[in-house]
Amino acid sequence: MAANDAGAPVTPGDGPYHEGMRRLQDRFDSRRLADRLSERLSRAASSVEDRAFVERSRMFFLATADAQGRPDCSVKAGEPGFVRVTGENELAFPSYDGNGMFRSLGNLLVNPAVGLLFVDWERPDRLRVNGSAAICEATDPLIDAFAGAQLVVRVTVSLIFPNCSRSVHRMALVEPSVYLPRAGHQPPQPAWKRFEAFRDVLPRGDRG
Repeated sequence: MAANDAGAPVTPGDGPYHEGMRRLQDRFDSRRLADRLSERLSRAASSVEDRAFVERSRMFFLATADAQGRPDCSVKAGEPGFVRVTGENELAFPSYDGNGMFRSLGNLLVNPAVGLLFVDWERPDRLRVNGSAAICEATDPLIDAFAGAQLVVRVTVSLIFPNCSRSVHRMALVEPSVYLPRAGHQPPQPAWKRFEAFRDVLPRGDRG
């Protein structure tokens, strides 16, 4: 059971909103609006538009939490198509070589709840996806489809919610990162792996 800013317990509640959300909805008289938005817009099965949005994305924000509920947020990026909608309520994405801390994926091993936020900066638009994630080892059939992937993460979707884009700044891609894996491309070594402070602790077989 979590606590709010005043220290009072916040119970999970039923439906899309827990008691903490309801308290603020009632304070600002937005309960009816919140219910209507959930009724009209939220869904568990992806639409054709959802799939197109997700699979053209070059990045998304991934929110996870550990077993005690302590949150973490990271950016996952790749070439368009690096996130795939593999079913009406499932999507998958690769885990590439990173800094070795495994903060996001480590959280998934103790707490599978995730939130994904996709943002289209050029249109602009955004899409929230909540669900439960599982790490799939090298036996996953998608591992070979994602060039450079160490692991595959599959998310069972519980909620898809298209979010208002009014606060999204319109921005354009200047240059894709050369460090992102893709077929026929060997990413260069990150500069920090050559730093003296880290060279002696790099994983075995690392090009650094």
